[in-house]
Amino acid sequence: MTTSTVSHRARTGVFARAVAGLFLFGFSAVAAEAATCGSPIEPGQYGLTFQSGGVEREAVYVIPPSYTGKKKVPLVLDFHGSNSNPTVQLGRSHWNEVAEREGFVVMALAGSLKGELPNTHAWNVPGVTAGDGADESAAIRELLKLAKETLCIDATKVYASGYSGGGRMLSQYICNGFGDFAAAGFVMGLRAGTPVEENGVWQPRRESCQPSRPVSIIAFSGKKDHVNPFEGGGRAYWRYGGEVALNRWAELNGCDTRASLETGENADVATYAGCRAGTSVVSYVIASADHAWPARTVRFRLASNNDDKAIREVDATDRMWEFFKASGGEMIATVAVNAACSDKQKTAAISDGGQGTRCTPTSKPDSNAPSVSDDL
Repeated sequence: MTTSTVSHRARTGVFARAVAGLFLFGFSAVAAEAATCGSPIEPGQYGLTFQSGGVEREAVYVIPPSYTGKKKVPLVLDFHGSNSNPTVQLGRSHWNEVAEREGFVVMALAGSLKGELPNTHAWNVPGVTAGDGADESAAIRELLKLAKETLCIDATKVYASGYSGGGRMLSQYICNGFGDFAAAGFVMGLRAGTPVEENGVWQPRRESCQPSRPVSIIAFSGKKDHVNPFEGGGRAYWRYGGEVALNRWAELNGCDTRASLETGENADVATYAGCRAGTSVVSYVIASADHAWPARTVRFRLASNNDDKAIREVDATDRMWEFFKASGGEMIATVAVNAACSDKQKTAAISDGGQGTRCTPTSKPDSNAPSVSDDL
């Protein structure tokens, strides 16, 4: 049985004071009930601890400046990679910046397994991990419940993204029949069930992925990813390639068997149409990307259905957000147009957002953050 006791703590000094005493230590069930729609909360980044199945879990979340408590807002859960943590993940994905600009709440939960580096975590993925971690699915559901009980959240606009091992966790969560998310995004981590070898070919085990309903999927992969190779391979929990995973999700969503393909200088985009319940499956395979979140090194063109001449360029996280808002349908995707880092350059350290903030000829990983190769 899962129970929860909530404690919130401010993470950003500027926003250290909480409104109306709602986010003090020992946040009570009465306060939780009172903090639904109607109660304003001071914007900022906060820490959160809660009990799930007798295990204390940690998360961080961001309240945008536009949050009033009177209007329901979307929610995005961001799943970190192995040997990482929620704060590092938000620095990598920049979901906090998008949330502040676009007016939604973002939450990042810490995995229950200890990472191989100090202050890092990993996920106890059902059917994959041999560790003695906690029930991740129960904790995810508990966090979602707390968010809906304590914040003014639109339950029809709950989304999730996962990087690397976090993508593995998110994939399996959906595969196991939890239908909380209207759309999900994956960076170097899309799966469609546990791997199994059939006639010498690695495939997703079909019985290990049975979603409760169709869900829109957007995935970003790198042709230079040596951890989770798009062509297949890697460690035992990866094995089958990115295209195999995409084809399986297209099948699960009842999409057309053939994707619409568009090829660009730095990326190829595949779009599976005709999916059930208005969902879609979109894949970007980026030629210059390795096993890192392409937050700001690759730009994507977007055109509105309402005005095909209104072309604008966005980064990967913004592209994912537009996909979420439309649940796969509103924006027309074209290929990535710019690679900010040349093949001869290294990307920025993870503390600067991974493959996301600047290019430098010789960049060493931050000593306080896991390296890209450790984010599995």
